[in-house]
This record gives sequence, structure tokens and C-alpha cells, in this order.
Amino acid sequence: MPKRLSAEIEREVHRLAALGHSLREIGRMVECSKHAASNILVRVPAPAPPTEWTPAPGRLSHHEREEIRAGLERCESFTTIAGSLGRSVSTISREVAASGGRTGYAGWQAHRRAREQARRPKATKLSHAPLVVEVTRRLELWWSPEEIANSLRTEFPDDPMMWVSYETIYQSLFVQGRGELRRELHRCLRTGRARRRPRSRIENRGQIPNKVMISERPAEVEDRAVPGHWEGDLIIGANNRSAVGTLVERTTRFVLLLHLPDGREAEKVNAAMKEAICTLPEALRRSITWDQGKEMSSHERFTIDTGIQIYFCDPHSPWLRGSNENTNGLLRQYMPKGTDLSVHSAEDLARFAASLNGRPRKTLGYMTPSEKLAELFALTG
Repeated sequence: MPKRLSAEIEREVHRLAALGHSLREIGRMVECSKHAASNILVRVPAPAPPTEWTPAPGRLSHHEREEIRAGLERCESFTTIAGSLGRSVSTISREVAASGGRTGYAGWQAHRRAREQARRPKATKLSHAPLVVEVTRRLELWWSPEEIANSLRTEFPDDPMMWVSYETIYQSLFVQGRGELRRELHRCLRTGRARRRPRSRIENRGQIPNKVMISERPAEVEDRAVPGHWEGDLIIGANNRSAVGTLVERTTRFVLLLHLPDGREAEKVNAAMKEAICTLPEALRRSITWDQGKEMSSHERFTIDTGIQIYFCDPHSPWLRGSNENTNGLLRQYMPKGTDLSVHSAEDLARFAASLNGRPRKTLGYMTPSEKLAELFALTG
């Protein structure tokens, strides 16, 4: 006696027949012979229409999934199918990949899978009480979610119920409505933030045209043998409402501070930088390396006006301006974080720079930047 097909397939055969598909088409769609499809229509009563599942806006409908199946049977590309449905190509490619690929995709099976995945409520991994206890205990020991997730897999290798991803821990702490972990536990994280900052956040610092990257910087800059190459950045004040520009010479660690009383727009930073650096001898005006801040969006105009080339660091790579970062840390003794920097006059900044340039530096053999600069001029004079 032939094996009976599942009730799900029987319902699908009746549905497709009601839509006017031939037995051959129905057999191909549900992966059975046309004779099996015929037997179902003859022997199995048509089921009562099930409660229709309506996907959320933006999700594929049953009709769209059938159109995808039809397009695949016509050997159409994902781009063509996406265009006919008004969907993105990535939506179509992900849908097909998740439901059998080009050769195994079936619209009704894909829709059933989507319906099952959309069912609520779903039990979360952190609904398992022993796991919550362990995660909570380790958070209170100041462990990071990643450290917790890896340690649990090591400690409980044979108990998947005690495994959890670090992303699930973050979600439980930060997403409203997921109360498996106490919200106050976010204070145990290294950042102490109560909100998540996604790694994939869009870069919104502004686009800088025609950047010359640090990889194109001359080799003489790297070994610090030739003076006149500078590193620059901004120190930002309270609530991002004030700023002071900093320039540090790589060989001598000599510091120039830029007074920016009217803001840190590109034109104002350009003007302050030109005023400061053009007072120096020509031998000390070779290049500047800067972070990819939008205050440098007018760098081409600065180079035309001064002849000084500006090179840009890779994004989020402060170590490429190590001298500047270190000096900015020292400058915070004069201009603490979280304070209003606009209260400092140009004379104040000149005094801070003179103090720092007269301060012995370990990296200079405990010479001061001013002494090192004078020594270099004596050697080249």
C-alpha cells in the first residue's frame, strides 16, 4: 500500500487545484507524481480553509513566494525576480538560500517555514533559571558578555541549555521588555552604558573629498629623523560645544594649540592652523597627519595656501597618531574632560603650550620639547 502523503501536502494539493493548476504542475510544486495528486483530489476531502496567516508589512507574502518559485522554474535571475516583485535582490537571494536553494525552493514550504518562525511567544535562552543565575553571577564579577558566553560553553560542554550567545546577554540587558536579567546589571559592563551601540553603525562623520591616506606618507615621517612632520587633532569640551586644536611635531613633541572661539568648522580650523604653523621656519612645515574628522573637509584649500600636505589616518585608528594622542592626554591636566574649553583665551592656550614644551619628556631622554627643537636647529644651522 503506497505511503500516504502528509496532511500539509494534501491541503496544498487542494489549494493549488482550486487555483486552476494542472495535475502535472501540482505534482511538480509539491514534489509528488501527478497520479498521487489525482488520488488526493479524489479520495481526500477538501479541508476547511485554514486561518490565513498575514505576514507583517515588509515581509514576503504567500503569493510573492509562489512568484519566486515560478521565476526560478523559468531560470530567471534574482535581479529579474526582485524587479517583478518590487523587492530588493538581497531579499530574494536570502529567501531562496534559506528555503532549499534554486533547485529545492517551494513557495508553500517557504511560507510555512516563515509562519513557524514568526510564531509568538518564543521562549528565550535566558528563561532557563540556572543559566540566568550563572550569567548574573559572572556579570557581577565584572565579566564581559563575551567572556561569559565562552566560559559557559567550556564549563558545561554537554549541556546546551547552559549555553548562550553574548548577543543574547546584551539584548536581555538593553532591549525593553526582555527582563530575564536585571536592568541594573548593565552597570557591571565595562562601558556602563544602558544602551547598545551597534558595531555596524553607519559612519556619519562626514565625507572628506580627495583624502591622501597615511599609507602614502613618505618614509621619512615614520622614523622621525626629519623634523617638520606634525600630528593634529581636536580636544572637545563639554557637550561637544567647544574645542581646542592640537598640533604635535613628531620628532621633538613640540606642541602648538589652536584657539577656536567661534567653533570647529573646517574653514575656522584651517584659518587657526595656518596662523599657528606659518609662524614656524619653513623646515618645520612639511606635513600634517590628521584623523578623519569633518573639520578637515577643506584640507585641499589648506594645502594650496600653505604647501603643507595633509595625510589622513585610517578610521578609528588613533594609534596612528600616537604622539598626538599622548600629548592630548597630558593637555587634559590643563583642560579637564567635561569642561567648557571656550573659557580659555588665546593667551591661556599659549601658556599651556609653553608649559608642556618646557616639560621633560621620557621619550626625549628627559629633554624638553623646546630643548630638543633648539638642538635640531643647532645641528642643522
